[in-house]
Amino acid sequence: LVQPDIKKLIAYSSVSHMGFVTLGIFVLNMQGMDGAMMVMLAHGFNTGALFLLVGVIYERAHTREITAFGGLATRMPVYATYFALFMLASIGLPGLSGFVGEFLVALGTWEYNPWAAVFTFAVVIFAAWYMMWLFQRVIWGRAPGEAPDPHDGALTTEERDSLHKEPPVGVDQSGHGHGAPLPVAGGSQAHQPADPHTASDHGHDEQATVWPDLTKKELLTLAPLAILTIVTGVYPSPIFDIVEPAFERILAPFV
Repeated sequence: LVQPDIKKLIAYSSVSHMGFVTLGIFVLNMQGMDGAMMVMLAHGFNTGALFLLVGVIYERAHTREITAFGGLATRMPVYATYFALFMLASIGLPGLSGFVGEFLVALGTWEYNPWAAVFTFAVVIFAAWYMMWLFQRVIWGRAPGEAPDPHDGALTTEERDSLHKEPPVGVDQSGHGHGAPLPVAGGSQAHQPADPHTASDHGHDEQATVWPDLTKKELLTLAPLAILTIVTGVYPSPIFDIVEPAFERILAPFV
């Protein structure tokens, strides 16, 4: 939860998934083996897609710092939808691919040792916590530098006070003048022009920009992964029919 980099935080979730894979293999039963295989498959769909989504936003903002983002749901709604889908699949929401593997690993662990299964469920809760924390910071919330909503009941005292302050000298209510440039929507101040006079030939402030949503090429890359994570979450039986004969031969010496 103290990790400031989006990509690194998602990478830590990969370590959690590999822990499930290892646990599912070493409980040495069919549920654990099926679950380990499904966790690996879902990891390829979901974490791969999340890394692609991090690349999308990095290409636009040139930063991966969590504090540089906020409010992307209103500025990039399609991006936010895909991010939500793969984030929920990654934490094991029922009906998506991540749930099948984690549930089977937990079930196989319960057969092996119920107390070990309790720790397994604790890991699931913690992983969901930090992934939803990431989603709340990046997709919801308010972009850095964005004016607070006066109707927001969760405003801090400082934010309420800022709503009643007079605009800086040289800047009128319409946003014209020679004050500091407006922040890029969702971006950090580090990416703003240093000289307000470079924003236009007239010395006016730079208008707040909105990053473009997912392009057709990006959608073409992400859509198949979204379909696969939904289909394997709803109907994984064909995959089990393929792999279980091999698992039976692997487990035969331990039965």
